[in-house]
Amino acid sequence: MITSRCLPDLLVGEDGQAITSPQQWPARRAQVLKAILDVVYGGMPPVVKATGRLLGNNNAALPFPARYRQYQVQFEGARPYWFRLDLLLPPGQGGHYPVIISGDGCWRYYHDQVELKLLNRGYALALFSRVELIPDVYHTHDQRTSGLYDVFPDHTFGAIAAWAWGYHRCIDVLETIPEIDSSRIAVTGHSRGGKTALLAGATDERIALTNANNSGCCGAGSHHFQGPGAETIDRITTNFPFWFARGLAEYARRDHELPVDQHMLKAAVAPRALLTTEALGDLWANPQGTWRTHQGARPVYELLGAAAKQAIYYRPGRHAHLPEDFQTLLDFMDWQFKGIAPSRKYNVNPFAGEASA
Repeated sequence: MITSRCLPDLLVGEDGQAITSPQQWPARRAQVLKAILDVVYGGMPPVVKATGRLLGNNNAALPFPARYRQYQVQFEGARPYWFRLDLLLPPGQGGHYPVIISGDGCWRYYHDQVELKLLNRGYALALFSRVELIPDVYHTHDQRTSGLYDVFPDHTFGAIAAWAWGYHRCIDVLETIPEIDSSRIAVTGHSRGGKTALLAGATDERIALTNANNSGCCGAGSHHFQGPGAETIDRITTNFPFWFARGLAEYARRDHELPVDQHMLKAAVAPRALLTTEALGDLWANPQGTWRTHQGARPVYELLGAAAKQAIYYRPGRHAHLPEDFQTLLDFMDWQFKGIAPSRKYNVNPFAGEASA
C-alpha cells in the first residue's frame, strides 16, 4: 500500500497566479528550483569557470580501440583545487561526438562491454570521481570538512550539491575540446550518483539530457508518495546527514510535511530531455513514488511542448547499474540526439490498477 499525499503544484506561482504559457515558465522554474535547493540540498557552490590541462593519454592500455585522454579540471575559490577527468573517444581522427558524463568514477560500474557499446554508437564517455570533490564516507555525524568545503569555506551546500557542481565544471572543460559536441551533453549516475546527476541536470542548462538510475530518496523518488520499503528522510539523514541541507533532518518522520517534492527537480530539467531508469525490485529506491514524480513533472513538459523528451523505464531486478540500463540510456540518446525511433516503449505504468491510500 502506497502512502500518498498531494504533490506541490508546479503550475501555480508563489503569487497564486496560474502558469498557462511557456513564457511564464522560466520565472516559475526559478522559484521551484530555489525552493528545492534550499530545503533539500543546501544550495549550490558558487559558479566558477574551470579550465582543463591535458595530463596525457595511453591508448595502448585499453582493451578495445579508442582514444583515451586524462585531464586536470582546475579552478579556484579560497584556494586552487583540481580533480581528474578521464575521456574516452571513438577511434580514429577528429570527430564531433555527443558525450555522456558520469561522476561514478569512484565505482567500477562501467564495464568494458558498456564502454565499447557507447563508443560503437558514436558517443564519448567522460568519467570523474565525485569523491575527489567531497569525500563520501558512512557516518552519522554531520562532518563538512575538506575538499570543496576548504575551497568555499562560507558554505551551506551538502555533498550532493558539490558532486553535481562537479559535472558543471567538467562541462567547462569539455566545451573546449574540439571532438566534443557540447550541444549534445548527457549526464548519468546510479543511486547517490543518480541523485547527483538529476541535480546536475536541473541546475545547468548546458546539459541536454539527464538520466538518473535507481536514485530513490532525494533523487527521483517522491517524499509524499512512498511505496513499501522505501527509504525515508529519517533514514537517509541519519546515515548521510552531510549529503543535504542541514535543515532537511527536521522533516524526519514528517516526510509528507516537506514543502517540496522531487517532481520539482524533474520539472526544472524541462524542456530538455529527461530519462528516469528504475528497477521494480529496488523497493528502497521507491519505484512507485518515482512514477508519481514522473507524472507530477508531466504537465510542465506538456506546457513546453516537450512531452516526447520526458521518459521513464522500468526493468525487473534490484539495485544496480546494469548494461541493460545503459542500453536503455543509449537508445534514448539515439532518439533524442539522432532522431532514431526507439524499439522499446517508455512511460509504461507498471503499477496501474494498484490500490493507493
